[in-house]
Amino acid sequence: MSRLILVLNAGSSSLKFSAFTVEPQLRLAVRGQIEGLYTAGKFKALNADGVELASRQWAPTTVFGHEEALAFLAEYLRGFGDGHELIAVGHRVVHGGMTCREPVRITPDVVSALEKLSPLAPLHQPHNLKPIEILLASRPGLPQVACFDTAFHRGQSDVVQSFALPPEITDRGVRRYGFHGLSYEHIARVLPEHDPKAARGRTVVAHLGNGSSLCAIDAGRSVASTMGFTAVDGLPMGTRCGSLDPGVILYLMDELKMDTRAIETLIYKQSGLLGVSGVSSDMRTLLDSEDPRARFAVDLFVHRIGREMGSLVAAMQGLDAIVFTAGIGEHASWIREQVCREAAWLGVELDAAANRSGGPRISAADSRVAVWVLPTDEEGMIARHTLALLRDTGGAA
Repeated sequence: MSRLILVLNAGSSSLKFSAFTVEPQLRLAVRGQIEGLYTAGKFKALNADGVELASRQWAPTTVFGHEEALAFLAEYLRGFGDGHELIAVGHRVVHGGMTCREPVRITPDVVSALEKLSPLAPLHQPHNLKPIEILLASRPGLPQVACFDTAFHRGQSDVVQSFALPPEITDRGVRRYGFHGLSYEHIARVLPEHDPKAARGRTVVAHLGNGSSLCAIDAGRSVASTMGFTAVDGLPMGTRCGSLDPGVILYLMDELKMDTRAIETLIYKQSGLLGVSGVSSDMRTLLDSEDPRARFAVDLFVHRIGREMGSLVAAMQGLDAIVFTAGIGEHASWIREQVCREAAWLGVELDAAANRSGGPRISAADSRVAVWVLPTDEEGMIARHTLALLRDTGGAA
């Protein structure tokens, strides 16, 4: 019987999971998700190669929320393969505030502290904490670890993290946090294997997906990020607007009489690629579309990446490498080509054939700036942190 670490990423209506065997080394065994919680639950499990292993769907009349999803998942994992012993659960938690600079072992006091951060991430934090609370009640002896999307950025200077607001507001936690930290941490970890010089130097990592951001990493440390107080800041995304003049919010309130919840829906769910194009939030659909609005949305996306990249290069006072990662970054060669064209002034020369084939190195041999395509692995990063914390506290060999 193998020992298993379960990684959970909980949303309002979904529960994504990955399970890793521990011996002889950490290895992905199964991944998938349960979606349609509280409506019509749907389960799918895949192996490490993406081959479907199991699926199931529940009738809309079935009460199926986070608690039922966790119970079903535990039962599935008990019978998976030759049987496994679940030794710990690692959770993706969006917000760790200013104090959580590294993963933490879950206790009731930790949960209470993380609940107080919910106003900083109201669309994510409560849902991230839901399975933690359920497991604390149902399996109090099972070790749980929280890994934070904000932690990788906590080493940034106070100047980088501060808004130009009065201290009584800043002290309430209104500052730049940055997100996608687990993805950036993974890239910083594996980059030395591909390009030791870039790993020691100045790199802009482009995490481009349904949620998108850029991070300036200098010698493995985050020094600036496009995301700020919330994960709606920075680049345009699938449905999120990205950076927005605060005066626009005032205009929406005064002239269009929109309330807080309506504005929240607009900037999180009705903007970005979907809002601009009126076609789709999916980059694949937009790239295949002949609708001029779709092309405009893509052009705006590329333009904003170019502008933000320039600001991050300025923050590092130079650039040695660019790394593309996440869904769009790893698979949309046309987007990578356009971004690299925008970055030609920085010394980027693209190898078109390498870019079409997906790299991993897609810059020309004589390019002053190296360009890479590297897959992200946030779930693997959480599993590593969970196992390391267990070993540090004597909870696992």
